[in-house]
Amino acid sequence: MSGKLPSESGILWLFPRHNLKLQNLERILFMRKLLFSVIILACAASFSYAQSDDYNKVDVYAGFSHARVDFGGDYEGFNGVEGAVTGNISRYVGLKGDYAFHRKSFNFIPGVDIDARTHTLVGGVQFKDNSKETKLKPFAHLMAGFTHAKADVDPVACIAVIGQPCPFSQSDSGFAGVIGGGVDIKISPRVDFRAIQLDYNPTRLGGETQHNFRVGIGIVFR
Repeated sequence: MSGKLPSESGILWLFPRHNLKLQNLERILFMRKLLFSVIILACAASFSYAQSDDYNKVDVYAGFSHARVDFGGDYEGFNGVEGAVTGNISRYVGLKGDYAFHRKSFNFIPGVDIDARTHTLVGGVQFKDNSKETKLKPFAHLMAGFTHAKADVDPVACIAVIGQPCPFSQSDSGFAGVIGGGVDIKISPRVDFRAIQLDYNPTRLGGETQHNFRVGIGIVFR
């Protein structure tokens, strides 16, 4: 279902007027290196602590995600998916890498939509009781990384509707953070149900800060 296109002042991050500056590119490259380092450490952690059997070493999460995306104070609902891998370095602490994808269509002209998409990749630390005996598992996480937003119009649809192409494609990349948590419920020795996850997801795009939020539900595999 298509949504109404937000006002111009609220979508600067989606339709940037200037190319990304070199300083922003350097910051994004640094965040990528940092994130990849966290993911490598998370994977290595599962091997480093393989001799201990009192807590789960690795969590793999997959689930549905709904984001409330900030358009200059107005919020639009984007639906998508989220996946995460956590390598637990102790019973209560894990290193986590997280990817989320969200999308929504906005009406451009009658019969033609703008397809907006966001990709967010972050890494950081998670706090949770990872004991194999624990059934109810509240958790909190703190992560940082980068996000990429893109919006485009299908030129074929424009030709079909107005008889000529109306090419449009804009994108931007910048900082992203995730601060939040939720509750996992043990279903079996290998599977948990993530009953709820709530996150504050600030981003920095188009020279402005967006105060986004997201909620998720899904399954955790061990």
